[in-house]
Amino acid sequence: MKSLTDTYTLANGVKIPCIGFGTWQTPDGDTAVAATLAALEAGYRHIDTAAAYGNEGSVGQAIRRSGVKREELFITTKLNNPDHGYEATMAAFEKSMDLLGLDYLDLYLIHWPNPIKFRDHWEQANADTWKAMEELYAAGRIRAIGVSNFMPHHLDALAKTAKVAPMVNQVRLCPGEVQPLAAPYCKAHNILLEAYSPLGTGKIFDVPEMQQIAQKYGKSIAQVCIRWSLQMGFLPLPKSVTPARIQENAQVFDFALSQEDVEIIANLTDCCGPSRDPDNIPF
Repeated sequence: MKSLTDTYTLANGVKIPCIGFGTWQTPDGDTAVAATLAALEAGYRHIDTAAAYGNEGSVGQAIRRSGVKREELFITTKLNNPDHGYEATMAAFEKSMDLLGLDYLDLYLIHWPNPIKFRDHWEQANADTWKAMEELYAAGRIRAIGVSNFMPHHLDALAKTAKVAPMVNQVRLCPGEVQPLAAPYCKAHNILLEAYSPLGTGKIFDVPEMQQIAQKYGKSIAQVCIRWSLQMGFLPLPKSVTPARIQENAQVFDFALSQEDVEIIANLTDCCGPSRDPDNIPF
């Protein structure tokens, strides 16, 4: 990977830019519009949002204001937890499309596999949701479909009825969190791993090993995290609302970490805190 517009190729042949701009916890309104515009101006062409983030309308506004051609962009959103099931998925997709102001979506994901509303029948709810997504995919409304926060048992359950395999699994991947169950499974099944929260939490900036590695390469800790994610074969989704940091996070193509440093970062257990158990989320 040599630039923001270099791509991974999904199982169906669709190309996806190797770094996405994340918008989780970015407030709707002027903040989300300005941050997304700053990302597009910095050269990002892959924007990641979700119905649950509450900022799809602002992301869509920024896309329109940017002047970037639609075919140059890769836009992802995700199905909100209360909207699992065939009919609810169809309705939620149309709502997201209206908010984004798009004619088609590049990637649509099931955000969580086991929401509390469907806990006693999550497998059937996911199957019904996936059927709707497969139909939208077949109709050309979505270029690729996938999941988020799915562990192997969720993916095995989905495979029982799926006609199209998920092309992406977006999970929490950051220093010390390499998803030892999900990552090998996805790689074996040609499912691209997208890394949300690739910088972990604010605690990462206080980790001595990360400070030493960043100093060694003359880069910021954030840049080291993003570069590490790429060298692990992940697709990182860094988030910021600060234009200078948005630009900085894109400047990760002029250095490479040694394999020793990649392994040190991977083994920084607990430096970013534990990931949520998708079978016990309270929402």
